[in-house]
Amino acid sequence: MTIDYARVPSPCYVLDESLLRKNLELIDGVQKAAGCTVILALKGFSMYSVFPIVNEYLGGATASSLNEIRLINEYMGVKAHTYMPAYLDAEFDEVLKRSSHLTFNSLGQWERFKERVAEFTNVNSASELSCGIRVNPQYSEVATDMYNPCVPGSRLGVTRDKLPDLLPEGIEGIHFHTLCENDSFTLERTLHALESRFSDLLHQAKWLNMGGGHLMTREGYDTGKLIDLILKIREKYNVEVILEPGSAIAWRTGELVSRVLDVMDSQGINVAILDTSFAAHMPDTLEMPYKPTIKGAMQEPVEGMPTYRMGGMTCLAGDYIGDYSFSKELEIGDLIIFEDMIHYTMVKTTTFNGVNLPSIGMRHSSGDFELLRAFGYESFKDRLS
Repeated sequence: MTIDYARVPSPCYVLDESLLRKNLELIDGVQKAAGCTVILALKGFSMYSVFPIVNEYLGGATASSLNEIRLINEYMGVKAHTYMPAYLDAEFDEVLKRSSHLTFNSLGQWERFKERVAEFTNVNSASELSCGIRVNPQYSEVATDMYNPCVPGSRLGVTRDKLPDLLPEGIEGIHFHTLCENDSFTLERTLHALESRFSDLLHQAKWLNMGGGHLMTREGYDTGKLIDLILKIREKYNVEVILEPGSAIAWRTGELVSRVLDVMDSQGINVAILDTSFAAHMPDTLEMPYKPTIKGAMQEPVEGMPTYRMGGMTCLAGDYIGDYSFSKELEIGDLIIFEDMIHYTMVKTTTFNGVNLPSIGMRHSSGDFELLRAFGYESFKDRLS
């Protein structure tokens, strides 16, 4: 059963409930078999209207800002696993109240706030707040420096030479996040690097947060190996293991629906201008970069077939992705559907140039489409003053 696209506004993110549940069922199977905890990373997927569905499978979520924390509290009904590169003094008391786990990025941050943590836990003895430190194992297979937290000069996490032989009093957990849509074999090599530097501290910890980037819902991912790795780490160090994937939860669960506004010849290159924007609505395509898949199109130019460069609707010269071939010439009003546009897309949207944010909708398991949110002038205005 397909969506009646005549009912879908353009542009619009459309999440497929059945595909989301399929991913969550697989992830839940991993956490049960491995005896670990898998939580949702809001930086990759913050569509709070489906948090009740996520709640059926996962036990929590991780945040990197007070706003994300509040979204978790309000729509998932739990306290957040929180990590920020640096905590704001004015927000810290509220962060404490709203978090179950608190990871510090440096020893300096821990030293600055540890007395307030101690005061909070003394007054709120039932809070069960647990604090950790983010470490940098100095190993990552992420090719794009922008997404690699282990490059020299990285501000994310503490290297082994900066930590003492004993975990500071009050620190119970170790956190690392060096993967980005990687497989379980990459995790195996990463764990080897982690253990070679931090094995003594892992023996002292109560929990190990392996961060995100575990793309277990991608076809071909070896979940059996992931389960085996987690079981071995749990047994060797007697630690609780936490994973916080972003992409894996919403991987291939939906699309960005757009339409052609104009077609033009630009110095011998056919360009289709769309009612969406790569810079404003799909920034990862320019940042990573990668070429998104268009449903029904040939992803690379085919000689002799109608071929077009996809252009966004902003006035940024670089707001384009190309080139794709189609079975017939494009016309104004034609649908252009970008696949796999739910994770790390709607969380990064902007209103640059005053373009409207894409609407957000969902195809329910019944096949019915529901428009959940539409945006307009007020969304643009509210970001400015």
